[in-house]
Amino acid sequence: MNVLVLGSGGREHALSWKIAQSSLCEKLFIAPGNAGTAQVGQNVDIKVDDFQTLKLFCLEHNIDMLVVGPEDPLVKGIYDFFKQDVTLSHICVIGPSKKGAQLEGSKEYSKQFMQRHGIPTAQYQSFTKDTLEEGYTFLESLNAPYVLKADGLAAGKGVLILNELDQAKKELKAMLAEAKFGDASSKVVIEEFLTGIELSVFVLTDGNNYKILPSAKDYKRIGEGDTGLNTGGMGAISPVPFADQFFIEKVDNTIIKPTIKGLLQDNIHYQGFIFIGLMNVDGEPYVIEYNVRLGDPETEVVIPRIKSDLLNLFKGIAMGTFGEQDFYVNQDVATTVMLVSGGYPESYQNGKFISGLDNIENSMIFHAGTKNVDGEVLSNGGRVLAITSLARTMDEALEKSFENAEKINFDGKYFRRDIGFDLKQEQKA
Repeated sequence: MNVLVLGSGGREHALSWKIAQSSLCEKLFIAPGNAGTAQVGQNVDIKVDDFQTLKLFCLEHNIDMLVVGPEDPLVKGIYDFFKQDVTLSHICVIGPSKKGAQLEGSKEYSKQFMQRHGIPTAQYQSFTKDTLEEGYTFLESLNAPYVLKADGLAAGKGVLILNELDQAKKELKAMLAEAKFGDASSKVVIEEFLTGIELSVFVLTDGNNYKILPSAKDYKRIGEGDTGLNTGGMGAISPVPFADQFFIEKVDNTIIKPTIKGLLQDNIHYQGFIFIGLMNVDGEPYVIEYNVRLGDPETEVVIPRIKSDLLNLFKGIAMGTFGEQDFYVNQDVATTVMLVSGGYPESYQNGKFISGLDNIENSMIFHAGTKNVDGEVLSNGGRVLAITSLARTMDEALEKSFENAEKINFDGKYFRRDIGFDLKQEQKA
């Protein structure tokens, strides 16, 4: 099979790395890719939302399967674009329809879906600039902290958690009346704050059958002890220690099954990954959000734990045999530590020379923000490299990841040295 992966981050490198291992894979292309994906396939300089150029490329290179990494092209309808074009409709697209992608593209749509299908989630209300005063009144009815979510896609920055009522009102006004996040915050969802421990559960589905992928937990804050500004993710752990068989069965029965059933009832065509962001509230799972693709850096800990042939699973979705396929997971613990640019998540500089990549032992390196210039690997993003290690225990895997993090160097390199700290405390308790 000739496969095209869309995207340029650590998620796409991990997916490409796994797909390239399949005996079914003849040619692998990544658009636009990075310095890491170039090691497992051929990078193509096409933007992920340039559908017309992607069409020409797919036809010219006899692409059989399109694997969509990021959310933006899904929300913009790349699945529908391929399925409605007679010259492209034979290509299997791993990713949901535009309607299905609204589960991530609109926070309000997502909450309405959960409410409609009895899926446990926080109580909420939605507001626009015309109902700003009602928004203030609703905030006054809640206890701190206050959760404000831009309805649309805001590049991972559209969720604010605030401890002061006055600050929450000020930010609500900035989002609605002053377009703090552009069109994404023309509508804002305010919801009650859930107290517990976050985790993510991932599902691969053909729209009817599904496989539950390994659980994971990522670390969003830039500072140790989960302090400072939010980032795209500073590291991840899989599996989550408290997410035992009993807890996952509860997630399956109360969340995953109703989600798949809801998609069918709402006549939403969905094939691909569902990322379910959860909060464990005293042993009960609640949905914080849906994403319609794999998370990053969770992909970098989840994909290496999958023993099954991922491309063969995708082929099963295309051929209608997905439900019959076996699915196996490595029982080792995977840990990812993210190396980021100095100044991230605020202003930072690209183009920093990266050394030490050849010195890595007992870990995998997934490139998140890199480029290859004249044979040298340079930084090309806020999050630069993901170092993933597998071991029998979390401590052993972390030791490998931290050891290798020290071997890689670029100007301004920073990483968190406390990934997994809360899970260790939980285990001790």
